[in-house]
Amino acid sequence: MVNNLSTVTLENAGQSEQLSELIPLALAIDIGGSKMAVGLVDRRGDMLDREIARTDKDKNANDLFEILAVLIKRQFARAEERHGGKVVVVGIGSAGPIETDCATVSPLNIPAWRRFPMREAVQDLVNVPVFGDLDAKAFALAEGWLGAAKGESNFIGMVVSTGVGGGIVLDGRMLDGASGNAGHIGHVIVNPDGHRCVCGARGCLEAEASGTAIEMITGRPATEPSYETMQRTGRMVGIAVASMCNFFDLNLAVVGGSVALGFGPTFFAAAQEVMDEHCRLSFSQGARIVPARLGDRSPIIGAAAVGWRGLNRQNSADS
Repeated sequence: MVNNLSTVTLENAGQSEQLSELIPLALAIDIGGSKMAVGLVDRRGDMLDREIARTDKDKNANDLFEILAVLIKRQFARAEERHGGKVVVVGIGSAGPIETDCATVSPLNIPAWRRFPMREAVQDLVNVPVFGDLDAKAFALAEGWLGAAKGESNFIGMVVSTGVGGGIVLDGRMLDGASGNAGHIGHVIVNPDGHRCVCGARGCLEAEASGTAIEMITGRPATEPSYETMQRTGRMVGIAVASMCNFFDLNLAVVGGSVALGFGPTFFAAAQEVMDEHCRLSFSQGARIVPARLGDRSPIIGAAAVGWRGLNRQNSADS
C-alpha cells in the first residue's frame, strides 16, 4: 500500500530498472465516459505527451478498444522517438465499476464495455507491467502527489464530469475496498425523491450533478449552465462531501472534472456553504472543498501514478 502520497513514494518507483540513458516513463491511460486519453509521464510527474479520442458509444466492445489501442501504440512509439524515453510501466485509470487492477471494467457511461478484460487487452499490446484502478482514485493519487492535496494524509479526491467518482485517502493510504471500488461517491443518495440513476437507484449524486444528468434535467448541455444550475450542482456535491467528511473524519475535498472546474467559483461557493451547514461535528467543522490544482492533467498524471505505485509494490515484493 502507498503509505505516503508524496513525490518520494512515486518518484522512486522502478529505479531498479536498468535503462541505460533512456528516461523511464509511464504510459498512462485514462478511460472516461465521454473520452479516452493516453499519455506519457516521467517519475517526477511531468506529462510529456497526450492524445485524446472521443468515446464512440455506438461501437461494439472490440471496435471501441481498437480506438484506444491506436493511441497506446502511438504513444509507446513516441516515448523514444520524441522524448528519449522508454516505457517501463502502464497505468490505467478507468471509470467504474471495475474488478481489482482493472482486470475487467464496466464503466456505467460506456454500455459496450461490461466486464471488458481491459488489463489483459492492454497487456497484449505491451511488454511491460500493467496496473489499473478507478479513474477517480487515480485523480486522488495525482492531487495527493503534486496537486491541491499535496502533504495531506486524509482527504477525498473527486471528479464531477460526465459521471461522478471519488477516491478516499485515510492516514496516507488509498481506500480500496473489497473489490477496488471504494470511493463511489457518485452513488451516495443526495435526493431520495430525485432522478433515476443509470445504476438503477434514485437520487444518486451522479443522477443529480453529473454532466449527463444536468443535460437531462435542464435540456441544455453542461457547458451552457444557468446560474441556478451551477448553484444546485454545487449544493448537491456539498451534501455528499459533507457526509464523507462526517463519516471518514476528513477536512479536505479536492474536486476536478469538466463540470466542477467549468462551473468555477459559483459551484465551489455553493458546495462550501452546504458543507458549513452540515459539517457540525467538532472534527469536521471547517472542512474545505477546493478545486483541483492540476487541471486537465490530473487524469493522465493520476493514471501514471497508478502505474508507478504498482511497479514500486512489485519491485518491493521481488526484493
